[in-house]
Amino acid sequence: MKYTDYIKNVPNFPIEGIQFKDITPLIGNKDAFRHAIDELAEFARSKKANKVIGPDARGFIIGAPVAYALDAAFVPVRKPGKLPREVLSFDYELEYGKNTLCMHKDAISKGDKVVIIDDLLATGGTVEASINLVEAAGGEVVGLGFMIELLDLNGRDKIKDYPIKVLIQY
Repeated sequence: MKYTDYIKNVPNFPIEGIQFKDITPLIGNKDAFRHAIDELAEFARSKKANKVIGPDARGFIIGAPVAYALDAAFVPVRKPGKLPREVLSFDYELEYGKNTLCMHKDAISKGDKVVIIDDLLATGGTVEASINLVEAAGGEVVGLGFMIELLDLNGRDKIKDYPIKVLIQY
């Protein structure tokens, strides 16, 4: 499957100078989406994950079907104020600003083997924050999966100690 055929480049979104990689054509094609989910699920299966984290918001789109394919639990990681119970939180930097991610405090238990699945690895801030949340809760991050990696932003440098699966590199 040539995934790049299904990615659209959107210049100057969300701000001037950013070249946004739009995954909606890929997830809008049932065959490409199924193939991508199957490939990420196989990676997670090989890591013996019992939970899948999906960061807000495109990580939900990809992480939830990966969890389903694994017969594993799905844990959403959200922006502040979106989860109704006690949370763990972590501040991080994006390629174009700052943010905070939160996870229910009881979502991960000691001994859980967790794979974090997201659409994009850019600077690594979002996945690094997600890793910190999992580890603060006592879980073990056994792998990281992404549809796209932007090589020029060196996000992999922040997460080099973890197994990584990427479908497309730019």
